[in-house]
Amino acid sequence: MSRNVLISGASIAGPALAYWLHRHGMTATVVERAPELRLGGQTVDLRGAGRTVIERMGLEQAARDRGTHEEGLRFVDDRGRVRASFGSDALDGDGFITELELLRGELADLLYRHTHDDTRYVFGDEITGLSDTGDGVDVTFRTGPDQRFDLVVLADGFRSRTRDLVFADLARVRSFGLYTAYFTIPRTESDGRWARWHNVPGRRVVLLRPDNQGTTRATLSFLHPRPGLDRLQAPAQQDFLRCHYADAGWEAPRVLEAMGDSPDFSFESVGQLRLEHWSRGRIAAVGDGAYCASPLSGMGTSLALVGAYVLAGELSRHSAHHDAFRCYETIMRPYVAQAQRVSWFAPRVAAPKTRAGIRLLTTVAGLAAHPRISRVTARFASPPAEAVDLPSYP
Repeated sequence: MSRNVLISGASIAGPALAYWLHRHGMTATVVERAPELRLGGQTVDLRGAGRTVIERMGLEQAARDRGTHEEGLRFVDDRGRVRASFGSDALDGDGFITELELLRGELADLLYRHTHDDTRYVFGDEITGLSDTGDGVDVTFRTGPDQRFDLVVLADGFRSRTRDLVFADLARVRSFGLYTAYFTIPRTESDGRWARWHNVPGRRVVLLRPDNQGTTRATLSFLHPRPGLDRLQAPAQQDFLRCHYADAGWEAPRVLEAMGDSPDFSFESVGQLRLEHWSRGRIAAVGDGAYCASPLSGMGTSLALVGAYVLAGELSRHSAHHDAFRCYETIMRPYVAQAQRVSWFAPRVAAPKTRAGIRLLTTVAGLAAHPRISRVTARFASPPAEAVDLPSYP
């Protein structure tokens, strides 16, 4: 079916949607605010239905070739001693680290390279106005000329300004009181093929993960009652982190020292987004811009890939866009609802306040990793990555 579709956002959901739209005979244009493809970001995993979508795109081996090849996750103490260990095959292969992990930027680049010959990409611009006339959508851009499209899909991030042009009154944000900073630092001899998780009293975490580029991906996560830290400028955020982690020990001093020179420092408030509806007229939303489940869910990439696949597939099945949007939502809602069942206590359990709490966490983690009970643990610890009946589209 011939449709001219504008997609806002060139991260994961946007290029994946462009691929499937072209596969179904539609024309896609992707507009991205950044001046070029954003290759930064931390590690994501391909699991469950998300991996099935990648397989149906014929990209599983290409994704494996770009993988970080992490061997698993270790909980370590102040001296670097391992207190609990989960290999990539632990919890039935669907645990904290899966056997198919890759950098967000690597996945974005893979999807872009797989679609740029058939999709028009416009970088360094953004949507500033949307007018649904009933038979099309008139779009104004920050720098480019006004254009008209049959449909518009917003595939931006959690805090999308573009989404708010259409869905601001339907959006509810759930905060966990959790902040996370991501950045790349030089690799040292202590960095092997295992991710290392270190808890610090005061609900603070330092996480170091290997990548496939000869560097290490650092994450500083912490619970804090002060609102608005994510709205500070990067230098102020880094000053706060240096102060907040000054007594952290382990490899925190090395991380803090390298932070200022990192090329991809990012700081965010962790939360969930819930939209009452994912479409209005000829405009729809997909991925984090529609139903961000938060990094705590472990489901962001799967939701983006599956949502793009289903949305394009339903548009191919239905001549009326409102029927396609309704079916897309009917199929995806239960999957999203399960992914968003993240307890408010989850980050508090993962980041205990006291040393006694940290000892309890690592003890329980060590027991959970034991081969005799890891299968039972998997039932409760693994995200619901398979919890959707993926349709087959022509």
